[in-house]
Amino acid sequence: MSFEIAVERRLGDAHIALSLTSAAGLTALFGPSGAGKSSVLNMVAGLLRPDRGRIAVAGETLFDSAARIDLPPDRRRAGYVFQDGRLFPHRCVRDNLLYGWRLAAPDHRWMTLDEAVAFLGIGHLLERWPRTLSGGEAQRVAIGRALLSGPRFLLMDEPLASLDAPRREEIMRVIERVRDELALPILYVSHDRAEVERLASTIVTLEPARVG
Repeated sequence: MSFEIAVERRLGDAHIALSLTSAAGLTALFGPSGAGKSSVLNMVAGLLRPDRGRIAVAGETLFDSAARIDLPPDRRRAGYVFQDGRLFPHRCVRDNLLYGWRLAAPDHRWMTLDEAVAFLGIGHLLERWPRTLSGGEAQRVAIGRALLSGPRFLLMDEPLASLDAPRREEIMRVIERVRDELALPILYVSHDRAEVERLASTIVTLEPARVG
């Protein structure tokens, strides 16, 4: 199994509860805003602790409240891609990419800068500054930075939401290549049904839930 997640977490008056198992490929968390999709990604990344439950990726347990296992984020080796890219504005594209590479322990690196640049078609962007990039270009760089961090799996939080239609299609094809050619487990958040039906091998629907 790629993802095995059974978690509960109370956040204010919201109650997040999810149980899923998925095979290889891209697993999508689908639902409206406020359903807790991004919170689940943060639990898997180790940025938000579930109140109880278990999280395993590709057979490795990352969190288990009963067994008192809670790996820190750096040991989970998640590559995280956000809606807005979150590139460092004071670093050129090359340095943004190398930031991900330098984060990885040498024995965890499985892609070089040149390989990432060729895979994503961003060689012409290396000396550019983030503020000069289009939304699609910025997302390509953000995906490259995540891949260069030596991840065991990817977390993608609405990576197409801020893009126009042509750029959405462009990045959709990039995500399909990552899914098919790199064979990384991907946990993907979206509120767009057509998007997840195209990309996902497993779709899990979340609905907002409130505490009494």
